[in-house]
Amino acid sequence: MSEKQQGNTAIIAALLANLGIAVTKFIAYLISHSSSMLAESVHSLADTGNQFLLLIGGKRARREPTPEHPFGFGRERYVSAFVVSIVLFSLGGLFAVYEGIEKVANPHPLENWWLPVAVLLVSIVLEGLSLRTALKESHAARGDARLISFVRHAKAPELPVVLLEDTAALTGLVFALAGVGLTTITGNGIWDGIGTIAIGVLLVAVALVLGVETKSLLIGESASTADLERIRAAALAGDDIESIIHLRTLHIGPDDLLVAIKASVRPTESAAEIAQGIDVVEQRIRAAVPAARLIFVEPDIRREQTQSPQL
Repeated sequence: MSEKQQGNTAIIAALLANLGIAVTKFIAYLISHSSSMLAESVHSLADTGNQFLLLIGGKRARREPTPEHPFGFGRERYVSAFVVSIVLFSLGGLFAVYEGIEKVANPHPLENWWLPVAVLLVSIVLEGLSLRTALKESHAARGDARLISFVRHAKAPELPVVLLEDTAALTGLVFALAGVGLTTITGNGIWDGIGTIAIGVLLVAVALVLGVETKSLLIGESASTADLERIRAAALAGDDIESIIHLRTLHIGPDDLLVAIKASVRPTESAAEIAQGIDVVEQRIRAAVPAARLIFVEPDIRREQTQSPQL
């Protein structure tokens, strides 16, 4: 199963869970008037919309290249992930902070406290199952890497986004349960407001992390260190080129890597021999790194006065 298919499985699981949870939470809010429940309702609604955005971005990214976009539309997936961070920040985080401040300023006891508690406990189970699915689907992509490292360095944004959202959702539910529980025990609605503010701060923090990482992908990231070593090793595996003068890579999409190489060739070779050698180098690179779909090799003759350090 490809990383894209793994991402879609996690997205669909999270979407179905969040849609059902959002409706249930909002009904519980209408009955109990808990601000924590309202914040969690908006949070789950925002997460549901975010999963739709990721699915739409993935579909649009599969469009064929056009004269106006000759490298294709792979970065649509990055755009969708960046929009997700904005939605999570504004609709989820800022709304929860505002609602929590209002509740702290005007506290009131909860009505039918058992209902939000029951909904939150069920939601914790459902979100836990969604997070479990995301962790399972991400295992093949991240290998032995830690989750933090995977979120920071993954080129496909779907799984990191779902992992961050599910982790934030589960933590937010714990905050909401603490706020509702303390309000029920003490009869003081301020705790419900504090729980709501905590949810908002959590969502804003997650949105900022997601925004920063997605911005880096939008600007353009090189291949991973491991892929760079594979590309270099594949290019130099034969005697088709003498050395690599420059090596540049750029992800034009999660599964599309552009490779540009300036290679030193022997000055005694003919143009036909150089062209044949470059074809062989490209084949080796594609075999070593399948994502390297666009490869440009520029032959040159190394001169001592123009030597540049290899990268």
